Formats: sequence, C-alpha cells, structure tokens
Amino acid sequence: MRIAALIVAAGRGTRAASGQGAGPKQYAAIGGRTVLTRAIDAFARHPEITEVKVVIHADDGELYERATAGFGFGKLSPAAIGGASRQASVLRGLEALADAAPDVVLIHDAARPFVSSKTISNVIAALRERPAALAALPVTDTLKRTSAKGVVTETVARAGLWRAQTPQGFQFAPIIAAHREAAKKNLDTFTDDAAIAEWAGLEVAIVEDSTGNIKITTAEDIELADRQMTSALEPRTGTGFDVHRFSEGDHVWLGGVKIPHTHKLEGHSDADVVLHALTDALLGAIGDGDIGQHFPPSDPKWKGAASRLFLEDAVRRVRETGGRIGNVDVTVLAEAPRIGPHRPAMQSLIGEVLGLPPNRVGIKATTMESMGFVGRREGIAAMASAMVFVPADEAK
Repeated sequence: MRIAALIVAAGRGTRAASGQGAGPKQYAAIGGRTVLTRAIDAFARHPEITEVKVVIHADDGELYERATAGFGFGKLSPAAIGGASRQASVLRGLEALADAAPDVVLIHDAARPFVSSKTISNVIAALRERPAALAALPVTDTLKRTSAKGVVTETVARAGLWRAQTPQGFQFAPIIAAHREAAKKNLDTFTDDAAIAEWAGLEVAIVEDSTGNIKITTAEDIELADRQMTSALEPRTGTGFDVHRFSEGDHVWLGGVKIPHTHKLEGHSDADVVLHALTDALLGAIGDGDIGQHFPPSDPKWKGAASRLFLEDAVRRVRETGGRIGNVDVTVLAEAPRIGPHRPAMQSLIGEVLGLPPNRVGIKATTMESMGFVGRREGIAAMASAMVFVPADEAK
C-alpha cells in the first residue's frame, strides 16, 4: 500500500509571531530543530510512509529550504504552494500528490511536531478497514455552554465527545474527490479534513491519540516546548575507526564519493572507510553494537553494497531512540588520493544522509609522513566522531 503524508505548513502563525524571532511558528526552533522539521521527520522515518509532501506559503520558500537542508530521507518530495485557507492548501497538496496516486494519505498539521510513530501506525491500521480515520483524544473536562452574556446555560455531557487532532487519514481517491466537490460549491468553512469526509458521507473512525501530540499555537507554547526538549536531551559521543587495504582497481569510494585512483580499497562492501567509521561512531554513541554486528561480512547480501546503506541504518537507529545528531567529524589517513577537492561532495552526501547542513560535517585528511601501512601506501584508514543528543530517559 502506497501511503503519502501531507504536512500542512502554509499558515502564518500570528499568535506565535512574538516568539523566537520573525517568521511563522512552524519555522521556530524547538530543541535545536524547527517545528516543521520535527513534523516531517516523524513521518519520513516511519517505515510505512512512502512519500512526504509539505504545503508551504508562497513567501516561505527560503525558510523551507533552510529547514529541510540536508534532510536525510529520500521520501521528501518537492513542496506544494498553499492557498488562501487551510482547506485550499490541503486541496493543492492533494492535487500535487494526484499523479503519484497513493492509496492512502495522512494529512497532518505542521504545528504538531511530537506525533508518535505509534499514532501514525494506528491511523494507518484503521484505514485498512475504514475509508477515513483521525487521531483524537476523549474529552475529560466538564463542558459548559454559555449565553452571549457569558452566563452558563447548560452543562454538556462529555460522553462520546472527542478532541480531533492530526494526523487524519483517508483513502486517497474519496478524500480528493470530496475536497474538489467542496471547492466547486465554494464551501470553505470546514475546520478539518475529517469534517469534509463526514460531509461527503465517508465513515470516519476514531483512533485514540497520546497527550504528547500537542499543537504549538502561541509563543509560550514554543518557549515551553523548547525548554522541555533542551532539558530532556543528554549529549552522547561516539567514535569509529576503519581501515581497508589496497588491491587492483582504478577508483576508491570515500565519504560516498567515487574518486579515481591507482588502486581500489578491498572489502566485502564498497570498502568506504569514511562511511564505515561514521557508522560505528553513531552506533557507539547510542551503545548499539558496531557495523560488523549489523552487517556481517560473512553475509553475501552485503557483497559490493554501497556503504551509504550502513550509515542510513545507523541514522535510523539513532532516530528510533528519539535522538538527533548534532555534528560529525572525520579524519582520513592517506598518502593519496587528495581529499580536499572532494570535501564539498562528501559533506553534501553525508549531510543528506544525517540530516545535517554541511557546516556540521567535518572532513579532514592527513598523511602518515611515509610511516606505517598508510605511509607505505598499502591502504587507507579513517577516524570519526559523532555528537548525538538522546532523550534523558533513553540515556539512563
């Protein structure tokens, strides 16, 4: 089943405008990452999601590019430009997905950056039996209805009442048809996509959400979430080292870049010492074994494999702990080839995989002054370190 996530980020967020500098709330920083980046990440790293599409405001192109620079998932497709209302923005996002024709779409507000993988999975599971489903919380407070004068006129029974949240999931064909019909009739007063589904006669299932899936609305929300995220993260460091000998060939793979050379590096995979050392550094930071444990050289499945796959798996493991990568640093030990001309390409590729901008990916090189196996040009070695921030409860 092809499952797309549509993240709505075209709003202006005026109530949060006084928080962390100018710009809409979805681009405010929480624990070192933007609200939008966290929302994208929750869906991009979910194994059942096949594509993530973001709807942005026409004026936010530069903010969006900065927020997603080096984003380490290939699932993120080009952004769509939103309309004059949330409903119009969603329709534009759905139209942008129409050519790919996913079976299911999950529509999510960018202002909910803490949606859990479990909630996403549960909404998807509900869609296997129903045409629509939404994450929601049961109402637990006593509800009062008042008059225009602010006087209580009635206590409303809360049994059967739920607070609608996102993601809201739908079979793709009926929800885009419903949105198109609503637009054709100039009906632009629906407060969420489930309401459009109800109007179109679709049965909508309730999926109980967690209280952590909060919506960022005000500047105070941003400040509180930032304090909680920052105080709840503990720094971890990891190191990695790898070495491979030379054999007959005409190129080497270093940092995911193919570099012409008089020899190749010998190994079961592509023998990329830079990515191997980085993989071990990330695994070391979260105490999750090493590259040989997860990708044993004895397994023919990995013969000739691109080492980017190993690094992507390590990133996935970090993210599954709820952690984020702060920066990485690599030193290549080699007499040749020269690393300098290829440094930008390595930083770009590694940054893409790790979800980091190039200035957080250090690539250095040194010779061994003709000493040892590296000095004798028998092979290449690499050392790597990584800074990872993990939730404090994971660190205990």
